[in-house]
Amino acid sequence: MTSQDLNAFAAWVEDLMRERGYDIDSPRGGGKSRIADEAGVHRAAVTRLLQRQSMPDLETTRRLARVLGVPVREMLIRSGRLTAEELADPHDHLPAPAPSAEFGRRPTLEEVAELLGVPADRREMFVRVVEQFLPGEAEAATGTGTGTTASAD
Repeated sequence: MTSQDLNAFAAWVEDLMRERGYDIDSPRGGGKSRIADEAGVHRAAVTRLLQRQSMPDLETTRRLARVLGVPVREMLIRSGRLTAEELADPHDHLPAPAPSAEFGRRPTLEEVAELLGVPADRREMFVRVVEQFLPGEAEAATGTGTGTTASAD
């Protein structure tokens, strides 16, 4: 990463902070501390970024993205850490669905795993884990009808 990349990223983040009402310009404005507190990061990480000393680590970048209301993907691309091609949206590469009776149907968890790039040997585990977060919907989502979800009697 070049100093030019760091400067461009820091300027973009500064603009976002100002747009969201963080007073980062006056010494006693409290904006740097407030955003650090809200993001759950060290104030020094915010200060180093704004002073163009260093790029925040991945976790700090993720937390700042959440507080600033921007996608982590955009933060990573603008930071120069990854390119748009490296973070391609899987939906950009999906073929248009063929017209059929199934058009508009909900994809199965196996199909979702494939779309997300989950390796074939780990898809079964992916489905089992995701089913835990979709109580009552797992059968419909997987299309299995196995009744593997727990009831809340």
